Amino acid sequence: MATIVGIAGSLRKRSFNAALLKSAAEQAPPSVTVKIASIAGIPLYDGDVEAERGVPDQVTALKDVVVAADGLLLVTPEYNNSMPGVFKNAIDWLSRPPKDAGQVFGDKPVALMGATPGVGGTRLSQAAWLPVLRALGMRPWFGKQLYVAGAEKVFDADGRLVDAKIRSLLEDFMAGFAAFVAKGG
Repeated sequence: MATIVGIAGSLRKRSFNAALLKSAAEQAPPSVTVKIASIAGIPLYDGDVEAERGVPDQVTALKDVVVAADGLLLVTPEYNNSMPGVFKNAIDWLSRPPKDAGQVFGDKPVALMGATPGVGGTRLSQAAWLPVLRALGMRPWFGKQLYVAGAEKVFDADGRLVDAKIRSLLEDFMAGFAAFVAKGG
């Protein structure tokens, strides 16, 4: 059975992207386990901190989870037409020290999805991630695309996915990504 680690790129308690990730885990095919990981508690990257104290424990724990996974699902908000700084910061930390980046990310299948209240979905954020994924040596899956717009209408007050069309698209997305991961990307 393949394992996919999903990470939502928002720290907000009622994050639409955390809700989308939870729904993705629920919609994943039975041949896949989706583990939900968090970027909470990861400090701002500071090379001096790294040199003096090493990689923080929260980062090391998340790195271990990503290394053990067969695939990575990044569920990204879109802030000011790009990726959220807090999410990019977490990925930057995961690539430290540089000798570890290949073990953590190299040749790992990765997929992007996201949700936003805006009308454009998260197209620009997902596009902004592509050079980062390339630099880290990952294998992006370009099968299905999922840009959830109007997220406040797609999820209920408890973060449950209530939109049947989005649920169907999410199920197709997860089936496609699971097949990509199973084939080794």
